[in-house]
Amino acid sequence: MSTTSIATATHPTLRTRAPGLLLAIGIALLALWLGRLVPVIGGPVFGIVLGIAVRNLLSPGAQFTPGIQFGGKQILQWSIIALGFGLSLTQVAKTGLESLSVTLVTMTVAFVSALMLGRMLKVHGKLQILIGVGTAICGGSAIAAVTPIIRPDDHDTAFAISTIFLFNVVAVLLFPLLGHLLHLSDLGFGLWAGTAINDTSSVVAAGYSYSHAAGDYATIVKLTRATLIIPVCLILAFAVAWREKRASKQNGGATQFSLRRIFPWFILWFLVASAVRTAGWIPVAIQPTIHFLAEFMIIVALTAIGLSANLRRMIASGAKPILLGLGVWAAVSVSSLLVQLVIGQL
Repeated sequence: MSTTSIATATHPTLRTRAPGLLLAIGIALLALWLGRLVPVIGGPVFGIVLGIAVRNLLSPGAQFTPGIQFGGKQILQWSIIALGFGLSLTQVAKTGLESLSVTLVTMTVAFVSALMLGRMLKVHGKLQILIGVGTAICGGSAIAAVTPIIRPDDHDTAFAISTIFLFNVVAVLLFPLLGHLLHLSDLGFGLWAGTAINDTSSVVAAGYSYSHAAGDYATIVKLTRATLIIPVCLILAFAVAWREKRASKQNGGATQFSLRRIFPWFILWFLVASAVRTAGWIPVAIQPTIHFLAEFMIIVALTAIGLSANLRRMIASGAKPILLGLGVWAAVSVSSLLVQLVIGQL
């Protein structure tokens, strides 16, 4: 291999990334359109499903790899930062404080049940974390946020998002029916949907199918829940850093440890973006454009992850991750209702 080839392989350029990026963007545009047609599913899920299909049916060549990797990592981080420009921390804190106790309980239940059930089912640690985070906070967006930190295999990320999506669809169809059977109030159902359904689009769909008031409240609760991805990401980052430091000591310092490398700097930029929005420095006229760009970047990133996913390895994982997702989702759903019953908020 020539020196130039080695340099290109080591330091990908825009030219080497272009084929993979264009492929991901093209598929993402189709996913965006399909997501508009079927909003219950949404563009991100269509993106990762189409990406998996193209990867495993057409097998894109090695020339697409640099761009696909760039989309699944850098663009993924940029999309999380862009989401910050659409999230007013002041508004969410003011209107969602009363739901915080239920949210914290359901988050704790999600992580504990993911750990315990994951061990029982012998699902490996990173997939446990992905399913736990996705169920506890905000579905695919939360999985996307922690992926650069724990660095799972792409097929694990795809499997986790697919599992979360499965139970989102079930929740949209089942929750309104159960809410009426349980005679939940509008606020009670909104709090239940906002704390126990994973993805924002599914929360909105279930909430507004119950009532307009339930939909409004569920959306606010969901936004409050979404902000908790920040401390969760920071905790995971320090946990990963501690494990790498420990491994370095056990290997006599052979493994290079760097907190600066592992720290999720994109989360700090997410906070900066949210602060800019909270300060009112984002003109109202451009907020829809920023929201659209953030949504599309997430679709591109998840499409790229799908393009990297090995379907055979996903199938080889069997039904255990799906059972894990079902168990965690059921635990969160029941715990949300129990806490509301205890505090008299149903």
